[in-house]
Amino acid sequence: IHLATENEQHLGELSDRAGCFKETQIVEFIFLLSEKWHLDQSARYQAVELLERFMIKQIEQICKSSRENVTSREQGQGSSWSSLKDQIYDTFVLRLVSCIQLASKLSLHYHIVNSDTALKFLQSLKYSYTKQELLESELAVLKTLHFQINVSTPLAYVELLLEVLGHNSCLLPAKPLHQMCMQLLDFSYLTRDTIYDTLLKIAIENSTPNKLQVAKFLTVKEDFMLLAVGIISTSVFILNPGHWKQVVEHLNCITGITSQSILEFSYAVLKHILGSTTP
Repeated sequence: IHLATENEQHLGELSDRAGCFKETQIVEFIFLLSEKWHLDQSARYQAVELLERFMIKQIEQICKSSRENVTSREQGQGSSWSSLKDQIYDTFVLRLVSCIQLASKLSLHYHIVNSDTALKFLQSLKYSYTKQELLESELAVLKTLHFQINVSTPLAYVELLLEVLGHNSCLLPAKPLHQMCMQLLDFSYLTRDTIYDTLLKIAIENSTPNKLQVAKFLTVKEDFMLLAVGIISTSVFILNPGHWKQVVEHLNCITGITSQSILEFSYAVLKHILGSTTP
């Protein structure tokens, strides 16, 4: 109930720019760096969500201050906006590393990414940051997010739903199901746009959605509960198709998400796993 409430609140406060910083290259960068630093999977998802929320807040703040400064139409306005964009661009990798550092501290207190490790990596990319700048970058992320960084990720939704399914005596082998869910969650993050593009076309029964339909679909793309039930449903279908219908019915009862929506999500994921349009 707590996660469902949190999910509804998140969707209700959604920015128009949601998802802009979950492009495949960014997610892949975070995943590979988290792997390099031996972080667990919860940290990588946390880092993606932190970076996304931070960048959107930062851009919104910049846009707000830019609008406030347009009281006088001085010549410097264009160059000022240009310098702000350059600043975002120049510090992006630093902010990304800071988000991974913060995520590591949230999930693994005994195995955090310390300043020396982060600096060594940044230096390998020819950046010349100091420890002080690294600390200031972490603080910038914390302050921009008002220190509210312990946000739930889709992984928390997946694992809690798996626990509920187990409690409800869904007779499925827990370990292989959990492993499959982790693989599919990674896959869904890395192919996010293509999966949801397919899902949108299924939902509107049209291969060319208009701008309004795309905008309205944003809440579907950011719905962690839908993503979690879709990942579990697809995992069960791959591992044990005979139990799939029963699991979908359970997920429907637990979350209120319709069986049709769960089916459509699973189809969209499987379509891109198989690279085929076969039903």
